[in-house]
Amino acid sequence: MRKLAIFVVAGTLGIASQAFAQTPAPAPAKPKTAASPKTGTARKAAPARSYDRALLRPALLKDKAPETYQVKFVTTRGDFTVSVTRAWAPLGADRFYNLVKHHFYDNASFFRVVPGFVVQFGISAYPPVSAAWEKANIQDEPVVGSNKRGYLTYAKTSMPNTRSTQIFINMKDNASLDRQGFSPFGVVDPQGMKVVEMLYDQYGDSAGPDQEQISQHGKAYIDKGWPKLDSIKSATLVGAAPEAAPAKPAAPKTATPAAKKPQ
Repeated sequence: MRKLAIFVVAGTLGIASQAFAQTPAPAPAKPKTAASPKTGTARKAAPARSYDRALLRPALLKDKAPETYQVKFVTTRGDFTVSVTRAWAPLGADRFYNLVKHHFYDNASFFRVVPGFVVQFGISAYPPVSAAWEKANIQDEPVVGSNKRGYLTYAKTSMPNTRSTQIFINMKDNASLDRQGFSPFGVVDPQGMKVVEMLYDQYGDSAGPDQEQISQHGKAYIDKGWPKLDSIKSATLVGAAPEAAPAKPAAPKTATPAAKKPQ
């Protein structure tokens, strides 16, 4: 979690001048013009007084996730649901399942929101928990799906096997992340993406909180310097992901006169 390595982007993306740890640099884009602040006032959730003590022992949180499951995020901006398919990235799905099961993401902030690129979260609101997960990485996995809009993938550095707890939500189709080895494991429901799009993004990508400081000081650090950032009130398991509706059987054919083919 507290990694200071600069992320090196492969291919044509170049090197980000102020890259965060576990953060890919976005593709070159046109200069961003000043945007009007989003309407509405975000309601801030105060961190709970305590956290699940099981989070202090990552090596013991090894439950296998169901083949599909859903996670409901209740945030200061609204609610959205993530559907996870284990076959897409089994290690990533299992890690996410255990983190959510033990409320790792509760009270964590969306500390990096880059319109047209990604939303990033996944540093604990509690420094002892961040310290426990600092080196609890999982191995890389083949990229089965694609980093399309709404899909979730783990943040990682340019070094192999550095996925841990941080997550990206793709704000657009980011095929460049596929080539860099980012393996999607879940997707936000279409209605929920409207909530994700409203997350506060006016601080700018280069003026946001420092990840090292978040890990060391928790949510109090963010609330002091970046009070408008949205956060996760709770992230909880809510059941299996819905399956695609089966095709309806074709109606029996009745004897009808054969239609003439067009000449």
